[in-house]
Amino acid sequence: MAAAGGGGPSVETGEGGGGDGPRTVYLFDRREKESELGDRALQVEERSDFAAFRASVCQTLGISPGEKFVITTTSRKEITCDNFDETVKDGVTLYLLQSVNQLLLTATKERIDFLPHYDTLVKSGMYEYYASEGQNPLPFALAELIDNSLSATSRNNGVRRIQIKLHFDETQGKPAVAVIDNGRGMTSKQLNNWAVYRLSKFTRQGDFESDHSGYVRPLPVPRSLNSDISYFGVGGKQAVFFVGQSARMISKPADSQDVHELLLSKEDFEKREKNKEAIYSGFIRNRKPSDSSHITNDDERFLQHLIAEEKEKDSFTAVVITGVQPEHIQYLKNYFHLWTRQLTHIYHYYIHGPKGNEQRTSKEAGPFNNIDIEISMFEKGKTPKIINLREIQDDMQTLYINTAADSFEFKAHVEGDGVVEGIIRYHPFLYDRETYPDDPCFPSKLKDEDDDDDCFILEKAARGKRPIFECFWNGRLIPYTSVEDFDWCTPPKKRGLAPFECYNRISGALFTNDKFQVSTNKLTFMDLELKLKDKNTLFTRILNGQEQRMKIDREFALWLKDCHEKYDKQIKFTLFKGVITRPDLPSKKQGPWATYSAIEWDGKIYKAGQLVKTIKTLPLFYGSIVKFFLYGDHDGEVYATGGEVQIAMEPQALYDEIKTVPIAKLDRTVAEKAVKKYVEDEMARLPDRLSVTWPEGDELLPNEIRPAGTPIGALRIEILNKKGETMQKLPGTSHGGSKKLLVELKVILHSSSGNKEIISHISQHGGKWPYWFKKMENIHKLGNYTLKLQVVLNESNADTYAGRPLPSKAIKFSVKEGKPEKFSFGLLDPPFRVGVPFNIPVEFQDEFGHTSQLSTDIQPIFEASGLTLHYDEITKGPNCVIRGVTAKGPVNSCQGKNFNLKVILPGLKEDSQILKIRLLPGPPRRLKVKPDSEILVIENGTAFPFQVEVLDESDNITAQPKLIVHCKFSGAPNLPIYVVDCSSSGTSILSGPAIQVQNIKKDQTLKAKIEIPSCKDVAPVEKTIKLLPSSHVARLQIFSVEGQKAIQIKHQDEVNWIAGDVMHNLIFQMYDEGEREIHITSALTEKIKVNWTPEINKEHLLQGLLPDVQVPTSVKDMRYCQVSFQDDHVSLESAFTVRPLPDEPKHLKCELKGGKTVQMGQELQGEIVITVTDQYGNQIQAFSPSSLSALGIAGIGLDSSHLKTTFQENTQSINVKGIRFIPGPPGNKDLCFTWREFSDFIRVQLVSGPPAKLLLVDWPELKESIPVINGRELQNPLIVQLCDQWDNPAPVPQVKISLVKANNLKLTPSNQQHKTDERGRANFGVFSVLAPRGEHNMQVKAIYNKNTIEGPIIKLMILPDPEKPIRLNVKYDKDASFLAGGIFTDFMITVISEDDSIIKNINPARISMKMWKLANSGNRPPANAEIFSCNKIKDNDKEDGCFYFRDKAVPNKVGTYCIQFGFTMDKTNILNSEQIIVDVLPNQPVKLVPEIQPATPAVSNVRSVASRTLVKDLYLHITDDYNNHTGVDLVGTVMATIKGSNEEDDIPLFNGKIRTLEFPFVKGSAEITSLVLAENSPGRDSTEYFIVFEPRLPALSRTLESYILPFMFYNDVKKQQQMAALTKEKDQLSKSITVYRTLFDTSKQLLDEMKCQVEEAKLKEAQLRNELKKHNIDISTTQQVPHIEALLKRKLSEQEELKKKPRRSCTLPNYTKGSGDVLGKIAHLAQIEDDRAAMVISWHLASDMDCVVTLTTDAARRIYDETQGRQQVLPLDSIYKKTLPDWKRPLPHYRNGKLYFKPIGDPVFARDLLTFPDNVEHCETVFGMLLGDTIILDNLDAANHYRKEVVKITHCPTLLTRDGDRIRSNGKFGGLQNKAPPMDKLRGMVFGAPVPKQCLILGEQIDLLQQYRTAVCRLGSVNEDLNGQLKYLHTPDMKRKKQELDEHEKNLKLIEQKLGMTPTRKCNDSLPHPMTDCPVPPKRIRREAARQNRVNFFYEELLGVPLWPSS
Repeated sequence: MAAAGGGGPSVETGEGGGGDGPRTVYLFDRREKESELGDRALQVEERSDFAAFRASVCQTLGISPGEKFVITTTSRKEITCDNFDETVKDGVTLYLLQSVNQLLLTATKERIDFLPHYDTLVKSGMYEYYASEGQNPLPFALAELIDNSLSATSRNNGVRRIQIKLHFDETQGKPAVAVIDNGRGMTSKQLNNWAVYRLSKFTRQGDFESDHSGYVRPLPVPRSLNSDISYFGVGGKQAVFFVGQSARMISKPADSQDVHELLLSKEDFEKREKNKEAIYSGFIRNRKPSDSSHITNDDERFLQHLIAEEKEKDSFTAVVITGVQPEHIQYLKNYFHLWTRQLTHIYHYYIHGPKGNEQRTSKEAGPFNNIDIEISMFEKGKTPKIINLREIQDDMQTLYINTAADSFEFKAHVEGDGVVEGIIRYHPFLYDRETYPDDPCFPSKLKDEDDDDDCFILEKAARGKRPIFECFWNGRLIPYTSVEDFDWCTPPKKRGLAPFECYNRISGALFTNDKFQVSTNKLTFMDLELKLKDKNTLFTRILNGQEQRMKIDREFALWLKDCHEKYDKQIKFTLFKGVITRPDLPSKKQGPWATYSAIEWDGKIYKAGQLVKTIKTLPLFYGSIVKFFLYGDHDGEVYATGGEVQIAMEPQALYDEIKTVPIAKLDRTVAEKAVKKYVEDEMARLPDRLSVTWPEGDELLPNEIRPAGTPIGALRIEILNKKGETMQKLPGTSHGGSKKLLVELKVILHSSSGNKEIISHISQHGGKWPYWFKKMENIHKLGNYTLKLQVVLNESNADTYAGRPLPSKAIKFSVKEGKPEKFSFGLLDPPFRVGVPFNIPVEFQDEFGHTSQLSTDIQPIFEASGLTLHYDEITKGPNCVIRGVTAKGPVNSCQGKNFNLKVILPGLKEDSQILKIRLLPGPPRRLKVKPDSEILVIENGTAFPFQVEVLDESDNITAQPKLIVHCKFSGAPNLPIYVVDCSSSGTSILSGPAIQVQNIKKDQTLKAKIEIPSCKDVAPVEKTIKLLPSSHVARLQIFSVEGQKAIQIKHQDEVNWIAGDVMHNLIFQMYDEGEREIHITSALTEKIKVNWTPEINKEHLLQGLLPDVQVPTSVKDMRYCQVSFQDDHVSLESAFTVRPLPDEPKHLKCELKGGKTVQMGQELQGEIVITVTDQYGNQIQAFSPSSLSALGIAGIGLDSSHLKTTFQENTQSINVKGIRFIPGPPGNKDLCFTWREFSDFIRVQLVSGPPAKLLLVDWPELKESIPVINGRELQNPLIVQLCDQWDNPAPVPQVKISLVKANNLKLTPSNQQHKTDERGRANFGVFSVLAPRGEHNMQVKAIYNKNTIEGPIIKLMILPDPEKPIRLNVKYDKDASFLAGGIFTDFMITVISEDDSIIKNINPARISMKMWKLANSGNRPPANAEIFSCNKIKDNDKEDGCFYFRDKAVPNKVGTYCIQFGFTMDKTNILNSEQIIVDVLPNQPVKLVPEIQPATPAVSNVRSVASRTLVKDLYLHITDDYNNHTGVDLVGTVMATIKGSNEEDDIPLFNGKIRTLEFPFVKGSAEITSLVLAENSPGRDSTEYFIVFEPRLPALSRTLESYILPFMFYNDVKKQQQMAALTKEKDQLSKSITVYRTLFDTSKQLLDEMKCQVEEAKLKEAQLRNELKKHNIDISTTQQVPHIEALLKRKLSEQEELKKKPRRSCTLPNYTKGSGDVLGKIAHLAQIEDDRAAMVISWHLASDMDCVVTLTTDAARRIYDETQGRQQVLPLDSIYKKTLPDWKRPLPHYRNGKLYFKPIGDPVFARDLLTFPDNVEHCETVFGMLLGDTIILDNLDAANHYRKEVVKITHCPTLLTRDGDRIRSNGKFGGLQNKAPPMDKLRGMVFGAPVPKQCLILGEQIDLLQQYRTAVCRLGSVNEDLNGQLKYLHTPDMKRKKQELDEHEKNLKLIEQKLGMTPTRKCNDSLPHPMTDCPVPPKRIRREAARQNRVNFFYEELLGVPLWPSS
């Protein structure tokens, strides 16, 4: 768009755009922030140069010519003399700056020009008339055309007719819309002007001929209905192109004979653009009226009728729109009523006049009754729809006007000439509904009026969410702008003169003149609401057409109160009872509900207990009022639009129900008497009693005793009401159907365990027959009964209705037993025995099994098979017994026999019973013994068995306790007694020990007597026994046969025999008792045993021969030989001993006495004993003293010079001493001893000599210093070996080895004294070294046999540790000042190592910042110090290793604070920085506050000065936002002024009758010593006034907040004194309430913070659990820390075991990294997993393995110098990297991604087998250079095959094989130089194996588990804290504080009411920031929560309790 405004460049600039003509430039001065925001226009003269231009700039802007500045273009090109003419053009925008690169301090605007596209016109409607507010914008587009017509007809004297014709009749052409008016018409020039876009009425000047030329604003008229609404030159064109694609303008001026016609269409525009023609050009057709010759298209046939009507018109304008959009056609057809209603709303006041469509008043003739807007729609085959907008009666303004009861008119004057007329209308509430009209665009009633929920008053029930004011501009509606309200008509925060809901019953309209801007489409105002709500806008009320200056808010409130009292027909709720919740309602509606006992409605009073009736309920309810409900927290009497009433249904005996209905459903017309009569009629119809008859007899009499089984006859029942009428159902047909009645019969048995229901029947009425129950014959149980008849309800079986029992009847009776009909047996008393009498108890029962008694004589009959039975008697009475029953007969065994004993009792119905008994044998009567013969024969030494049987009187074998049978023998001494127990079986074998008579040679007679001692009545039995001698073996003898002679070997004889020989020819013989030799049989041989052989030849034994005896080979062994015989009768044995004798000499035997070891250089400690032995080693006495010379001794390395041999006569042996060996290798030594033809060997062990030296095991060369990083471990463990003087290891244990060193060399572990083990070694382990930089020495020493053995000296070169942190470096702006509540400067932290380098790769979480306020307790950080974490790294931050703390909040309180940064080195150690002491200074001055808050004064205007004193000794200070004292350097005054709440009030005066006093303000405070009211000062009694202390400080540019002190003024002294006491109490309560609220707010904030922490901890725990799941570790949420600990321990154990497993390592000492530029030796840079590959690659790189790699040549040179050139080095910055191989390159047998040949032997690049623990990129460079493209394969054959194929296509690199072969790149292989040695030959110079992959996986899992354990512990901790806080908040102490707070607030409210003061606002803003609903509080709040701990002591001291639990 072209720039607008004065002086701007015109669209048609002509030649002014450049060249040398006069130019206008626009300057922005941006040198300083305070420079003016706008631009300055500057005229540049025609021939001006740069110097003149600069002088003109200085003059225009008031700049000194000598001041330095630059002038630039907006692209920052500086204007100079050289480029002035070419740069400074007309209309250019320039900057004034201090320098070219200066930042712009404020924004600027640059003027530009551009040419619009024709879419600006064609699509203007599409862009402007967007659908908004949920409405179709088409009516608003039509309104634009009506606006033009209204303006055109504004000067008409007669009717102003505007017609909209919709031609939708296809027979007349395509759809079209025509808008026709009878206005003044347009000339051709005016029509041309209309076509110019945005040519408004104000710009149609100069070259433009216009009907508005020289525009004059119309005179003010009511509601601004001036028709001046065609305005901008935009709306008409936008509208026509929104409606369609083409517009035809036809117009005829009044004074012209010609009709002018212009056609604009989208099609023409597109055609001109395509043909490169001028788009904005066309033709205006001038023709005579009614000439339609040019209309030839059938699509426009309707135009011919339209043009034909032109003859009758003097002047007119018609806008014909064709190409109408299809969606517009559908809308115009289907919603005809809706959009015509909208148009009526827009032009309501033009159609009906300034007062609108008042149907209540008669229509007066006026200037607005002449506007006719007629709309007609023509459709094919339908009657045309024609409507005049004046006829529409349901547009919104008509509804507003005609539902309003009263109106409030006002006027608003804004700055300038803007005037707004306003009207507010009141729509009252009538009985049960709001009369506020509904708008279809804003539907407020979403439910039916009669809905049960209509008692809920929504927030804006009547108006809903609609704004109050609709806005009209020049009398026409601006539809998309509305004004919600003004301050003076919004609902007040506390209850005002009118109830809150009255504010929702107002509607309004605002009428503005054209001084307010509207959008070009007239849909919205630009700035109306802003101007109206400006503080300078003045509102006045219009009364009787006159403006009145008064307080608009008070006038409106009084008017609203009058409307409420005069027009609202609301319900008045009285007799308030309290506020409750109603749990029976949905949760959103449960409360609060205020309850009342009475209401006043429509002139009637309804109270609790009053009888009422409802309407509009189904069914109708009759009942008494219980209470009334009103939704909301009300207190006392209140008016409301509705509520609910709770009704107890009447009669309550019939309806025990409570109903709750809307109050609107009460019948206000019914009389209470009518309700009462209905209740009484209902009561008489209730059931009252029962009638019982017995149609079939068997009547049951009350308390009757009946035998069991007696029937109870059939029952006939009738239900009677109070009138005696029978009834079958409850009355109540008027209540939606009655309930049927049933009769329930129950027979109840009463017992000790409770009542039991045995019969239950329910009978219903049969209609033709009554209630009936059949005969009952099943009552036979004994006991007390009740027969109960009960009326119950059909549906629920309830026996009560509405709290009243239904009729019932009960008959009590008893049932007893009948006569005996059967019997059974009682408990018998077993056992039953033959011949022993027993009793049979008998029990009698009636037919139902009830116990009965025998009353007549009966003779029992017994029957049993095989038994003889008889009895004594039978007894009668309750306990019947058959006594003395006896049974006899056989029972077969002691266990008895089962018998079926049949008992018959003649005369009973069931007269017999079977009794099953088991009959046992009777008592013993005789003894039976077998065999039966009198004389018995037995052999001596045998026992005789007797068969014994005990019999009863029926000869049954019987048994009983203690039934023992004895047999006593006589006729010889020492005979046994036989005893047997027959207690269990009654029979047994009587036997015992064998009968043995000594020295029996012939037969002997004995006597045996058998008896039962315990049974004297059983006769004994006697037998005679004949005893014969025994024939068994009695004696055994052994003989040795030598030739024909047999020599007896007696028992225990000793026999001598040659060692190792065999004894042959041993025989034996056996004899019986009679000395008769016994013939040896096979049976006897089985019983013969010998102890010298396990196997015996049975055949030899039958011949009497014993087995041969083998004599022992050693003379020391004696052999004991024994022969034994054993059978059942005798055990015999005979034994002898064999003693061996030595044999002939056979061997020489050497035996070593003493140790087998001999130390080198020492003699053998023991001696060697030599003897001669036989073949079995038995010594033979063969030596003599002369034998020494014949003894020979020899051995390798034997030193014979010290040998000594001696003869020992007592042992017959030779002893040898002085064995010694020449020094040599330790090991076993053999010695050979010879004598005559005999020889023997002895082996001794030669060991090393005594310790004499100390050597180090596996230790580097001692000549060079060992480099080690300070604090790190040595490469190898220190192992010391004891050695002898010949360097042999001396395995001497427990020798003390100590390490000697300087004090400044510290070793860890610190135990530097060890003892040797069994091998003579002492392992000191791997030391960690701490020492100053440089070379240090240490030496090992040993003490052996009190002598010191000195070991080698070890040299250590200590290098600084580049990874060990020793200090923190903190950088920040030390000149910065820190203001309270502000932001700290940025802190940059680095961790410095020992070598003064920055340590990188540190986890930022390990860096923290602590801050605390300095106290007297020292500089140690307290426990509650505030902790900050570092910020994230930004892109422009320095290199890695720097940590930043940005935007950290400065504390709110001034003072000295300490800041310290910490680095967490491990779990226990933290490296702290130096403490930074900062002073927090006060912030900007904000307000004036007292040093001590004074009490609220209460004064009077009497003579006493004390009663008039307002303030005494008041000190006022200036503070910042955080209550810190500031402004000490400010000087000024404090003005004290008294003000009232209302301006017109009488204001009290100070002493001296002055209103204002001035006090000096110096050094940051003002002292007000005394402030006294004037005597007899004016002022209203019991009124609250304020003293405003206003600081006036000239040095301060900003205005400070004043301090306001309220005070109470009284005219009465006594009242003033009383009120002073109340005021003091009020101040104390206010202070207490503030403290309490601060406590609760702080607790809530802490609780929210804890909840946040819990949520964060839960999130962290869940994230880590999911991470663990990815690592296949599934941990349930229920598993606790012990489970995690156990899992972690197991994982650590697994990792440790993996680490302990031996794996290949490089033993070559690494070069210690003295700085970050040293990578280390090549052997340590890489690792290889495969052993074979590691071996061959290590050998291939053997010459490079010891090379140290550095990043820089400087570092390499430094190492070279330190090692005097001995160490080879490789600097990476000297490698030419372009020749390095590509690590992603494929193997050479691939060509262009395809396999050229199929290789064998698994080829792979050697470099791909390497893994790099660190510095991957650098290592790839090193090994890329060393290995190049070297390939490794399985074996030599595979390598040769591979090379042979590769050379066919490309160069072949060096090939290695896993077997250790090498083929060089030139093809050469073979020879020692191309064959790798075995692994052990590489001397440890081999690449190490990497840590197993499982170990790395375990490491990740362990790390995650440790994090998870921490997270779980953290979650548990924060949960525990949260629960503790929640528990604390519900403690009795906190509840008591809440109650105290409520009491204090209640008391404060009462006191303020007594004082007449403004109620104190609740102190909810004690926290500096409001808590939001977000789950995580802002960081600032969380920091504030932490800081709150610092002031807790104040509240704790004040309240006497802690603010929250210590947990």
